[in-house]
Amino acid sequence: MKTTFGEYIRILRTEKELTLTQLAAKLDLDSANLSKIENGKRDFDIKRLPKLAKIFGLNLKELRNEYISDQLGKQIYEMNCTKQLLKVAEEKAEYRRTINKNIKTEKVI
Repeated sequence: MKTTFGEYIRILRTEKELTLTQLAAKLDLDSANLSKIENGKRDFDIKRLPKLAKIFGLNLKELRNEYISDQLGKQIYEMNCTKQLLKVAEEKAEYRRTINKNIKTEKVI
């Protein structure tokens, strides 16, 4: 999705016809903080993802992926990284998966 996570929350909120205050109350936030999240001035707390998924009837894993991809995109943008960085990062992630798989296999043996 080509929106920030905060913009995504705003879209969900307006589609469900919730005010900032109503959604903020459901998330145990104040409306000023939710406004900052929607406007990209503050990050959404990952711990609130299950609550957000429940409010909007979303798949938690898909919502988590949306959140993480936004966080990664923000970091790449803020650090002015090249597109090559994503390839290298994916290679490192795959390496970690392999190591983790090997460790789990060794524990079973």
